[in-house]
Amino acid sequence: MAENTLALPWGKDSICIDLPKTWRMVDSLTPAGVAPVTNATEEIQGALRAPIGLPTLLELAQKKLRVAIVVDDASRPTPVSTIFPLVLAELDKAGVDRANIMVIPALGLHRPMSADELSARVGEGMVGLRWENPDCDDEGKLAFLGSTSRGTPIWLAKVVADADLVVSIGCIEPHIIASFGGGYKNLVPGVAGRATVAHNHSLNCAPGTFNNVGRTIEQNPMRLDLEEGAAMLKAPVFIVNAIMNYQQKIVRVVAGHPVAAHRYGAQISAGLYGAKVAKQADVVITSSNPMDQDLRQGVKALANTIRAVRRGGVVMTFVRAEEGTGVFGLANKKLPIGKKALRFLAPVILPLVPKLKLKGMGEEDRFFLYFALQAMRHAHLLMYAPTIPEGTQENLPFIDFYKSPQELVAAARKHVGEQAEVLVFPHGGITYPDIA
Repeated sequence: MAENTLALPWGKDSICIDLPKTWRMVDSLTPAGVAPVTNATEEIQGALRAPIGLPTLLELAQKKLRVAIVVDDASRPTPVSTIFPLVLAELDKAGVDRANIMVIPALGLHRPMSADELSARVGEGMVGLRWENPDCDDEGKLAFLGSTSRGTPIWLAKVVADADLVVSIGCIEPHIIASFGGGYKNLVPGVAGRATVAHNHSLNCAPGTFNNVGRTIEQNPMRLDLEEGAAMLKAPVFIVNAIMNYQQKIVRVVAGHPVAAHRYGAQISAGLYGAKVAKQADVVITSSNPMDQDLRQGVKALANTIRAVRRGGVVMTFVRAEEGTGVFGLANKKLPIGKKALRFLAPVILPLVPKLKLKGMGEEDRFFLYFALQAMRHAHLLMYAPTIPEGTQENLPFIDFYKSPQELVAAARKHVGEQAEVLVFPHGGITYPDIA
């Protein structure tokens, strides 16, 4: 390997990038090397026996007629099939009739899941249970619970709102909008109406909150708002949330109250994925690993790490995207403006984004548009993503795409010159900078 050659994870292999010899590698920032638990079943059972902030699931489920179990969809790495049977066993012990159990995938604005997809996600425990996809646009399947103090109308799937007990199975990982996933997030936006998601997400379309990955939840308006809204449910909500290492193996499971247990789990997640950074660098090099499924997941590598680059610097993002673009509305909409004009007009466009109506884009994509505009104003965004069609690349004028790593490096060199300090995030899909 040549001097100043960098190897990054690339699917099951690695990709080598030759950097200018005069660039100085300051640090390579990786998640904490925490080994997975030796017995996942024992870890989950231990969490169920000692929940945080609530009685045990066995106690809560006594004399409950209707139970809704909300599980996150395939866009999250949660080991649902490992957790679900143990949750079901507790409900069986409590005497809950399986005919009164409903399984609901937390789709948010994602596409519906098929019976086969949900069965594969939940595992053998799904046999004989009823299930239903939530529909964010069908008012007949939604219940209105009221409005939050921030003005978000709370519409939730009626099958969840009518339950006597809600069990939410998810994971706690860094999240660009919500600080961390997990907790109440399976309910809002997971089973919420479109109007709920739209207003809730718009709360973080602001200069100070457009990038909240790993940041303090108590300072995150969107997160606090969704928690206030989901807490309007009449039934108790019991979460079972996994925290995993970057190899997607369980290191801890927390259970109990959707705020108290979640806060504890978020601290653990922050300890795994928050990498200490002394100061911003001229160049950030980041890989999508382990979020290599598609472009929608892969851009997390950019979103997670952009705070580590100085204003006017360069973010070099390498996205594996094994399945191509994925469900990413922002990449399917061609903006009626060129790259240079977009950069020039970004300050004017940004305040309008929360109210823009762009055909082919969902509410999550509206937030991504806001983020992308802020990001391109902050730094030069360069990307190597060979599985993404040129037409899709043209729909994302915030980012400069390159056909080879060598072309990308040459472009970065033109922006920052021969002398540059470099920070590397080999697992940028899950790591974020904790800047002093």
